[in-house]
Amino acid sequence: MAELDPEDSKIITLARSARARTGAAEGAAVRDTMGRTYSACTVSLPSLKLTALQAAVAAAVASGADGLEAAAVVTDADSVDAESLAAVHDLAPTAPVLRANAKGELP
Repeated sequence: MAELDPEDSKIITLARSARARTGAAEGAAVRDTMGRTYSACTVSLPSLKLTALQAAVAAAVASGADGLEAAAVVTDADSVDAESLAAVHDLAPTAPVLRANAKGELP
């Protein structure tokens, strides 16, 4: 397996940290086209439900990002759900979405 780009490693680390900090099911991070990063975890409130990746994309958009370079999700799931992918692809149709386990390892 090829070595991961340092900037992609960074967003995986941020996603792992977001997940660990809250004990959430998922953590995610995105990098915008200016190189800024945003991380988030799953939001599960009675009135608001967001996947970690949706929350990270929302944080980026709320901060003025108009595009994304890459995204990462740390999850135990076998795949990234369609709603999460759609949030990323709304801003960047070809941005890679990395999926890692709790140790930060890609499958």
